[in-house]
Amino acid sequence: MSAAKPSVIQPHQVPPIQLPPLPLPRPLLMIGHGTRNPQGRQSLLDFAAAYQALDRSRPVLPCFLELTGPTIQEGVDQCLQQGYTDLSVLPILLFAARHNKFDITNELDRARQRHPQLNFHYGRHFGVTPGILDLWRSRLAVVDSPTIPRSETVLLFVGRGSSDPDANGEVCKLARILWEGSGYHTVETCFIGITYPRLEEGFQRARLHQPQRIIVLPYFLFTGLLVEKIFEVTAQQQLQSPEIAIDCLPEMGIHPQLFSVLREREIETQLGQVQMNCEMCKFRLAASHDNGHSHGHDHHSHNHGHSHSHADSPEVYHQRIWQIP
Repeated sequence: MSAAKPSVIQPHQVPPIQLPPLPLPRPLLMIGHGTRNPQGRQSLLDFAAAYQALDRSRPVLPCFLELTGPTIQEGVDQCLQQGYTDLSVLPILLFAARHNKFDITNELDRARQRHPQLNFHYGRHFGVTPGILDLWRSRLAVVDSPTIPRSETVLLFVGRGSSDPDANGEVCKLARILWEGSGYHTVETCFIGITYPRLEEGFQRARLHQPQRIIVLPYFLFTGLLVEKIFEVTAQQQLQSPEIAIDCLPEMGIHPQLFSVLREREIETQLGQVQMNCEMCKFRLAASHDNGHSHGHDHHSHNHGHSHSHADSPEVYHQRIWQIP
């Protein structure tokens, strides 16, 4: 089994790629989720440094929403100190959930209250995109087994888990598209927290297919406590099922495909072509039933813990999930 903790790729090890030119030399504020894990924090900083090295025509400034620094406010202040008031802002997030829709935009509103001269051009998250699908397809091709065919292999796709049903649905969508035409027996989707099914149940479902092999895909950009938990659970599951070959791929990390997607998102902000898909967002749905109010980024409180979500039973979860805090 290969569930060992992967090493972080350093910026100088990134394969050379060519990116389309930027229309404007506008600085980019990159906002990561944040983690208490030092290696996870450094991963985003290395990611930003590698992206900056590909194009030094404008500064790239990384910051974090929570749990570590520099904060969004500190990142904005750094841009101001360098003389910039017109900023591109990109959430370095895989899916659009509460952090993307509310918490980051609330922080940008706070920054604008402190500095009214600021002008933000807020871009899209990574989402379901061909570049990321190609990333995982190339990773899977490398770990093909000479003795166990794909038809005897189950993919176990592990998302972070969100209190936003729209984001959880996108995880399932991406897993399904990745499986289509791949030749694998099937794909099971699960989550490491907040929503269901959890990782342990994902393994239970995968074993029901009686596979010779299970490949675990942690759908994370960078390492952190949750990724380490996925590795630990995978190692435990291997001990419980020694007759099945269980392999765990690393998180995405610093990868040229991610830089290509990021470049597309940055260019969108400069050309004013950002298109957010909000049709199934629970915040929009609630607003549409509330006297026709539009889907705006109101000043909701920033919930750091989500502790209630981790403790919910499935029954409580289903009663709560479409509610708006």
